[in-house]
Amino acid sequence: MAQNSAPETAAPRSLAASSFARVSLLIYLLLIIYASWYPFAGWRDLGLTAFAYLSAPLPHYWTVFDVWTNVAGYLPLGMLMVLSLPRWRRWSPYWAVLLATIAGVLISGSMEAVQTFLPTRVASNLDLMTNSIGALLGAMLGAILRPRFGPDSRLLQLRERWFNREASQGMVVVALWPLAQIYPLSHLFGFGQVTSMLSSWLSDLMEQPVDLQGWITSDFQFSADQYWLTETIITACGLTGAALTFLILLRQQAPKLPLSLLLVFLTLMAKTLATALLFAPDNALVWLTPGSFGGLLIGGLMLSGLAYAPPLAQRRLAALTLVIALLLVNVMPDNPYYVETVQTWTQGKFLNFNGVAQFLAMLWPFCTLWFLLHPMHKRRAGKQQRDSR
Repeated sequence: MAQNSAPETAAPRSLAASSFARVSLLIYLLLIIYASWYPFAGWRDLGLTAFAYLSAPLPHYWTVFDVWTNVAGYLPLGMLMVLSLPRWRRWSPYWAVLLATIAGVLISGSMEAVQTFLPTRVASNLDLMTNSIGALLGAMLGAILRPRFGPDSRLLQLRERWFNREASQGMVVVALWPLAQIYPLSHLFGFGQVTSMLSSWLSDLMEQPVDLQGWITSDFQFSADQYWLTETIITACGLTGAALTFLILLRQQAPKLPLSLLLVFLTLMAKTLATALLFAPDNALVWLTPGSFGGLLIGGLMLSGLAYAPPLAQRRLAALTLVIALLLVNVMPDNPYYVETVQTWTQGKFLNFNGVAQFLAMLWPFCTLWFLLHPMHKRRAGKQQRDSR
């Protein structure tokens, strides 16, 4: 009798939350922190407490764009929080929505409190309210979508059929690749440019101009053909590295080449849309230069031959191509022809996302290299060898 009654008195069992959702939540939280406190400079004390904004009158000047931006910014946060919570069998989804909303309110309140001490930011109770609404709407959306990510969902079955079990972290890295296109770069897929930022930091520290790129190249004057060739190499290497990173996540029976082409297509569409929103619609395809077009062709040819190569070779080549692109981006100075073109553009309201977009574009290749060099790949290869014996 005791054995028969055990299942009835056992505690509710929880199912593991999605690793993809947890990693995405962590990265999105870091992006919110960066966007809220950018540029992390000029801290001052105005004699106000951190939470004085809560009792302040509502702002007199605000726009519909600002309201919708605050709501949309916290909507993914609430959704990812719900999807990241463990799936208790007897846990009502209302509790998940409540916890995610409270967490969103606390996060937004903390971000606004710190903005009290930043000269370029203004702590606002209206921002807190709109961010909280976004977290609530996102949590409700997450509760609706949550059953679709269950063990019996078609989406999870498709994930198990096409992607290997260790793909969660890599899927997050690959998903960030199209988002990194938001920030305008002098080279297509030319992510990881840190020499300019380091030069600015050193200039402020040493109180004199410091140009690391000029020091590396000895102020060599590059020709237009050399800039064109550099852009071709960076584009080809960036495309190949990102696509190969995606390919190592796929199982043998997955449609590798069509999925890779779909990823590249969506990325280029994101680049086009971001360029049109950041600047003028007439400049939506200004990134399609002769150098980037040649790089896309070369990268496509490389992918057609490497789509079905062994995963170990794909992983090593992905790391190699990303390192090559990273070195060239940091050694070569900005293309003066591109800089001159950018200065003539009419910049739009989405320039407010400049800080977080730059942060994502700078860190993406380093996060990808971390994933490609992670020891889990060796463990997975060793497990496959043992299973094949």
